[in-house]
Amino acid sequence: MAIGSKELTPVELDTFEDERLVDELRKAKEELFNLRFQSATGQLETHGRLRAVKRDIARIYTVIRERELGIRATPVAVEVEAPVKAAKKTKKKDAVEAAPETETEEAK
Repeated sequence: MAIGSKELTPVELDTFEDERLVDELRKAKEELFNLRFQSATGQLETHGRLRAVKRDIARIYTVIRERELGIRATPVAVEVEAPVKAAKKTKKKDAVEAAPETETEEAK
């Protein structure tokens, strides 16, 4: 990979779901618009960023099109077990609440 953003490598784009790809595309297009506006007003300091953002947009379009054609596989969403973590926090909270009650009984 030549010039481009470090976050949007082709390997990383493979792991993104379709919704996230569309979101990244929208962000890149907004950034390109802002960079073009800065360039027109003479405020742009790094002209290489224009080229990098254009390449990022092209990469995203390529991944989307390859998925449509079946060349590239769409990643499968993995579910995280959130209720297990909540149960552990509840046990710790109950243990902390039970401790002061025991101290008050011993003080009597």
